[in-house]
Amino acid sequence: MKFDVIVIGAGAAGLMCAITAAQRGRQVLVLDHANKPGKKILMSGGGRCNFTNMFAEPENYLSNNEHFCKSALSRYTQWDFIALVDKHGVPYHEKTLGQLFCDHKSSDILSILLDECEQAGVEIRLNHGVDRVTKTDTGFQLATNGMILASESLVIATGGLSIPTMGATGFGYDIAQQFGLNVLATRAGLVPFTITDQLKRWCTELSGTAIDCVVSCNGQSFKEAFLFTHRGLSGPAMLQISSYWQAGQEIEINLMPDGSAAEWLEAEKQNRPNTELKTLLSEKFTKKVATLMCQDWFESRALRTYNEPELASISQQLSAWKVVPSGTEGYRTAEVTLGGVDTSELSSKTMESKKVSGLYFVGEVIDVTGWLGGFNFQWAWASGFAAGEFV
Repeated sequence: MKFDVIVIGAGAAGLMCAITAAQRGRQVLVLDHANKPGKKILMSGGGRCNFTNMFAEPENYLSNNEHFCKSALSRYTQWDFIALVDKHGVPYHEKTLGQLFCDHKSSDILSILLDECEQAGVEIRLNHGVDRVTKTDTGFQLATNGMILASESLVIATGGLSIPTMGATGFGYDIAQQFGLNVLATRAGLVPFTITDQLKRWCTELSGTAIDCVVSCNGQSFKEAFLFTHRGLSGPAMLQISSYWQAGQEIEINLMPDGSAAEWLEAEKQNRPNTELKTLLSEKFTKKVATLMCQDWFESRALRTYNEPELASISQQLSAWKVVPSGTEGYRTAEVTLGGVDTSELSSKTMESKKVSGLYFVGEVIDVTGWLGGFNFQWAWASGFAAGEFV
C-alpha cells in the first residue's frame, strides 16, 4: 500500500503536518500506536487545552540552537492557529500572560484537527505500532500490523518521553539514530521538584499552599506562583524554572516579588514599631507560613527591637531564599522532554533530515522546548506546518 506521506504520531504536530500536506494534494496516512488520537491534547491545560500563547516568540524556547525555531514560528504564528480556532467557532479565553484556553474542553481543539483531516482526505489508523522502518530507492517501507506500507516521505511526530502513561516512548529517537542522526541527551522539563531534607516539614505542613514569587536559576527568572506539595515544590514558577535547572544546583526564590523586602520592613518598623514580626509576616503570607518562618528562620519579636543588620538579614532571606532540590518527579509528570533530535541535523525551513532525503521530524521529538503556557503547542503547530509544506 503506497502513500505520498506517512506521518507516525497522531498528536498535535503530526495532525497539523498531515492537514497541511493533504491540503497540497498529497495522499497522507497517519499512524499511531494508541487507541485514540491526540491524547496529550485531551489531557492538556487541566482538560481545557492551553492551545497557544499570544506572546509566543523564539525567546520562549530552549534549544541547543536558539535560532532553529525562528523560521517555523515566523511562518505559522499564534495568530494563524487562532484564526483556525475562530474558523471552527470554538470559544476561548485568555487566562494569564497570554495563555489561551478553550472555554469548554480540550476535545474542541482535537475536533478541529480531525475535521480538517477529514476535509483534506487524511487517513488515520490507530492501534498501529510501527515494527520496522527501512529506506528504499523511492522512499520508505514500514512494517505495521502484519502489513508493509510504502511512502515517498516519512514524518516522525512521536513526541518525547514525558508522561509514559499516555503512551510516550523513545521511538522517534530510535528512528533518528537508526538513520545516523545525532540525538542530544534528554531529560524531563516543566516538571515539579521533589523535596529536600530542609523542606520536608514545610512541604508536609504547607501542602496545597501557593505563594507568588520570582524564582531564578542559571540567569533565567520567572514571576509566577509556586505550590507546596507533599512531594516538593510545584506550580507554574517551579515548572518553568525546572527546564533551566540541572541536578545539584540551587534555585533562588524571592518571596517578595512586587517590592523591596528591606524597604517594606523598614517602613513597617517606623509605622508599627510594636508589631511582632510573626504577625507582620502572617499578613503578607499565611499564618502557617509565618509560623514556620519564625520557627526556622527568624526570632519573632517587636519590630522596634531589630537593628539594621538584623532587618537586612530578614529581608535577604525573604528576597533570596536558596533551595537545592533533591531532584524532579521525572518523566512521570513532566509536561515536556528537553533535548532530542539535534537541530543541526535538520533544515529549519522544512524539518527534513540533511542526511536522509524524505525523512522529517516535527514537534517535541526535536530539541526545541517551549515554556509553560501554550508555547509547546505553538511549536507543534509551527513545525508541523513547516514540514507539511514540503513533504
